[in-house]
Amino acid sequence: MKPIVALVGRPNVGKSTLFNRITKKRDALVDNTPGVTRDRHYGDAAYDGREFILVDTGGFTDIDTEGFASAILEQIGAAVQEADIIVLVLDGKSGVSPFDRDVVRFLRPLQKPLIFAVNKIDGPETEARLHDFYILGADTLFPLSAEHGYGVHDFMDRLVSELDRILISPESETPEAPIKLAVMGRPNVGKSSLVNRLLGEHRLLVSDTPGTTRDAVDTLLRIDDKAFLFIDTAGIRRKSKTDAKLEKFSVIKALKSLDRCHVALVLLDAEEGVTDQDVRIAGYAHERGRAVLWIFNKFDRVQKETGSSKRLIMRLRAESGFLGFAPVLTVSAKTGFRVKRILPMVEEIHRQYTFRIGTGTVNQIFQEAVLKKEPPFHRGKRIRFYYATQVSTKPPTFVAFVNFPEAVHFSYRRYLINRIRDRARLDKTLIRLLFRKRQGKTRRGSV
Repeated sequence: MKPIVALVGRPNVGKSTLFNRITKKRDALVDNTPGVTRDRHYGDAAYDGREFILVDTGGFTDIDTEGFASAILEQIGAAVQEADIIVLVLDGKSGVSPFDRDVVRFLRPLQKPLIFAVNKIDGPETEARLHDFYILGADTLFPLSAEHGYGVHDFMDRLVSELDRILISPESETPEAPIKLAVMGRPNVGKSSLVNRLLGEHRLLVSDTPGTTRDAVDTLLRIDDKAFLFIDTAGIRRKSKTDAKLEKFSVIKALKSLDRCHVALVLLDAEEGVTDQDVRIAGYAHERGRAVLWIFNKFDRVQKETGSSKRLIMRLRAESGFLGFAPVLTVSAKTGFRVKRILPMVEEIHRQYTFRIGTGTVNQIFQEAVLKKEPPFHRGKRIRFYYATQVSTKPPTFVAFVNFPEAVHFSYRRYLINRIRDRARLDKTLIRLLFRKRQGKTRRGSV
């Protein structure tokens, strides 16, 4: 396993900015509002040939203005317990705070390597601000500017020297790449609760307050030889209800998380039923070519009536015809009802999502389809299919070469896709079918 480095400190000292600079990405939210980062946030990082996992944590504070301070402290405690190295980020502009002393008292008993990084020091002329921080008992302070890059290299050299002292046992074999899951849905449908239930630990904050999760948090779960990477995302509201700058930023990041996933778990509230926004969120995943698993959460609250599950699914199918292939599960993250069905279903969806069919089989499928239902005429000539092949996976994508590609009606395209589904048993994944005009002569006959 890679060593883990945790960034801790009070709110608004620049932990997320430093996280982004070290990981060379913009995965952590950055805003002047204290308390933006509430959950632990993981990212891969490398420096001078050393690879490690960087963890961004919520701000250490006793001020509980939104009811999250105790939960954030729990998250920080979990992060530092699993960390190999701890970086205490301090604010060089505002100086030493009583909270800084509290953090040091909290960290000292852990007896883990502790690096003091004084942020917001933009150059040599401001390094005089460091003197006040020696009261915290640090032997060495590293002045830096996470925003502008000043002093970061010296800080990273020290971090690497600490990494070199950590003995990492090599793994006997390279683990299988994880199945990446984006957990999507409207605010307060239970996304974090579901991930927590699947993980079996409180990795993500859970609250009845809509909008608790503001960032996208990566969490790895390994079961036997299978690995799943969860991306818990901020709830997506309608555009008219995302006026706050920070919330709009969270929505953008939630949508970007779809670009990293294989399967989108789209959560719905079983009590509220299907809403236009639920379908819209799934549409975002569909547009990006992601597999989709519908999950009705809070099913324990639905009145136990015969056929209640069937009615929910029928309504969903009626509202989202373009996702007729996507499986549907009814679960309760709170009680654990049917939650165990999720990961096996994800594995099957992912198997189909990454499935590849041999070219000979593809052409046989098309040949049988054309013989069973001939394509229509175009300008007095029959549309002819010459050759077909699968060009990619994630999702399975096929190209068919025809004489009039623009004339193939969407209904016939749908017919061909359904034939592929039936023959290849790909009933739970998006399938793309493209038509291209044959260039020049080909030795292959028409299918």
